[in-house]
Amino acid sequence: MAEAEASRWISTFLDARAADFGAARNTQLAYGRDLLDFADWLARKKTSFAEASREAVEDYLVHCDAQGLSKATRARRLSSIRQLYRFAFEEGWRKDNPALRLSGPGRAQRLPKSLTEAEVTRLMEAARSRARNPADRLRDTALFELLYATGLRVTELVSLPVAAVRGDPRMILVKGKGNKERMVPLSAPARTAVADWLAHRDAEEEAGRKEGRTPSRHLFPGDGHEGHLTRQYFHHLVKDVAVLAGISPARVTPHVLRHAFATHLLAHGADLRVIQTLLGHADVATTEIYTHVLDDHLKDLVLTRHPLSRKR
Repeated sequence: MAEAEASRWISTFLDARAADFGAARNTQLAYGRDLLDFADWLARKKTSFAEASREAVEDYLVHCDAQGLSKATRARRLSSIRQLYRFAFEEGWRKDNPALRLSGPGRAQRLPKSLTEAEVTRLMEAARSRARNPADRLRDTALFELLYATGLRVTELVSLPVAAVRGDPRMILVKGKGNKERMVPLSAPARTAVADWLAHRDAEEEAGRKEGRTPSRHLFPGDGHEGHLTRQYFHHLVKDVAVLAGISPARVTPHVLRHAFATHLLAHGADLRVIQTLLGHADVATTEIYTHVLDDHLKDLVLTRHPLSRKR
């Protein structure tokens, strides 16, 4: 792979990661350095991100160990490579994932950050009242209700075509990573919020059409070159809403709301395979991290419902 192509892979991956996860600048720089080092090593081996085999990734990890890198650094480099190849697989850049299920130097698995149901309720209330402009309040409400009701990735949310919500559907068709399609049900509050926003949006579009402006095909039009609200704008919007809701903005990102969607579903008895389908995970192993919710729920049942736990 040419150096320019390696840079394109890394920059596109990091941009998507920053928007989806709200990653700190230092974290982004660390991931970038890790991937540049891997790209340079691959180039010396006459291969590339697009062509590297599983054996090549394993050889690189052996190389890192031989350099005397700490366990934490080697674990982070493997994490960087895993995430890059997961992204490449879901985007359709590769038909396989050479880093899938590779064992690393061993680091404690971190559970996804989430929010309580009460905190999500506060976020929804804040989204409905944050903006001074009534139109922005309608849009913000629709964005947050849709995100929490569906667990969409931020890119899927902001780029949603307006045709997907025409006719007050109970389910919408979503095109995810790698152009994979899935059906996602809408809750009653989400349908109401979308209908209210759609009515305003259509009126604005009709007025614009009379002035010669081309109507947008997106549910959430924006000034970006792709014609819809940008991921970066929505990321900042989520932070503003979190502050208004009295929640630390460091705890709230679009991806955290996606985690809340899955976590709350599982806590209320949803099947893991159903959640996998709704989230658009290619592998149920990605979804299995949410099973910690069941552990917490069972622990709570024992501590609060078991006869021996009651005060005499």
